[in-house]
This record gives sequence, structure tokens and C-alpha cells, in this order.
Amino acid sequence: GNPVTKKNSPRILKNRRTGASFVAPSNNYVYYRNCCIIYLHACVGLPYCPINYPVNVRVLYYMDSRRRVDLVNLLEGTCDILVDAGILEDDNSNIVAGHDGSRVLYDKENPRCEILITAMKI
Repeated sequence: GNPVTKKNSPRILKNRRTGASFVAPSNNYVYYRNCCIIYLHACVGLPYCPINYPVNVRVLYYMDSRRRVDLVNLLEGTCDILVDAGILEDDNSNIVAGHDGSRVLYDKENPRCEILITAMKI
């Protein structure tokens, strides 16, 4: 589906138990995240153990329109999804050492996100 950024339209919710307010991602992002995790587990499967060594995460985002999009926000959302799916142990700079080759492209008929994770030499 069409890639969604994590930071657009956040919601302010209240914890029912404590009454404290907190910021949550938009409903669109939560739906996109859940669909991505299901797709990753179906296609890639759950790894024996999450990646915990330096890698380059190259992501090609194919958007359904030519509107301006913040690549950094897209990458942040994708890395968080990869952590939530159990593919990456964490998305800190010791593990996700680079995003070389990532870019935003246009494909009206087939919006998608293509991810290539490659090990980096230390």
C-alpha cells in the first residue's frame, strides 16, 4: 500500500487507568504498521533472532502521487516497523548504520515500499 509517515496527524489520548495524556500515531499509520507486520511475517517469516549487527537499510518508497514527502519521516516509520516485526533488534545507529540508496519514487498504479537490508563491514 501507499507508505505512511509516523509523524503526520498524531493523536492525544488518555490512559484509562492513570488518566495521563500521551501522544499516539495516527490511525492511518497504525493500520499501515499492522498490515506491514502481517506482510513481513507472511513473506519473510520471523527470524531466529533479530538483526543486531550493523546493516544498511535501503528503502524505495513508491508513492501514489507526486506530492512532497519527508523521506526521513518515512524511514523512521519503516525502521520502527522492522523493530516491531522482530526483524531488527533496535533501530539505533549501532544496528541501522545507514540508509544509503533510499529514495521516494512515483508509481500511481502500485504504491509500495521495497526494503533491502545488507550487512555492513565494520
